Amino acid sequence: MEDLMTNTEEIKKARTETEVSDLLCKRWSGRAYTGEPLTDEQVLTLIEAAHWAPSSMNEQPWKYYFALQGTAAFNEMWTLLMDGNKPWVKEAGALVLCTSRRHFERNGMPNRHYMHDAGAANMQFTIQATEMGLNVHMLGGYHHTDTVKRFGLDEHEEPVCFLAVGPRGDVKQLEEPFKSREIAERKRKPLNQIAVRKEF
Repeated sequence: MEDLMTNTEEIKKARTETEVSDLLCKRWSGRAYTGEPLTDEQVLTLIEAAHWAPSSMNEQPWKYYFALQGTAAFNEMWTLLMDGNKPWVKEAGALVLCTSRRHFERNGMPNRHYMHDAGAANMQFTIQATEMGLNVHMLGGYHHTDTVKRFGLDEHEEPVCFLAVGPRGDVKQLEEPFKSREIAERKRKPLNQIAVRKEF
């Protein structure tokens, strides 16, 4: 068990069927944090990376609200999470809420791709975090109605997810079941189940 815990990065590295970017293979949704706060500059670097994601009609529907560890705003955002996420998120260096706007600003028409585009931005956020040696975990487990009210979001702006991000911590400090999940090998469906060469 000790050896497993000290080699988390190797355990979590994706075992791919074809050769892909090493940075993509190293990305995983980590839960172990040091409790050390990030700086504004670090968080803004992550958001800058997200901001250069592609989006339908270059709408850029995303927005990022963030708070640093050790602040009242961090604690307030933490209370909006589901109980299952709270034990390990409390040590993250920053908490981020990603939102996305449902309509195009240029004409008010519904944007069918607003969630997809925010997802693309969030993926760039996570890849930049991986490049910086940070743990990052996207969270869908939060109280939606309370989040909308606490952030004062109008009917056009929809919460997408929270992101916990920070310096990678000691896996041994995690409670169960999070500790076991952190040292478990990542799995994906076989490539032939999702890749379909279509002919008509």
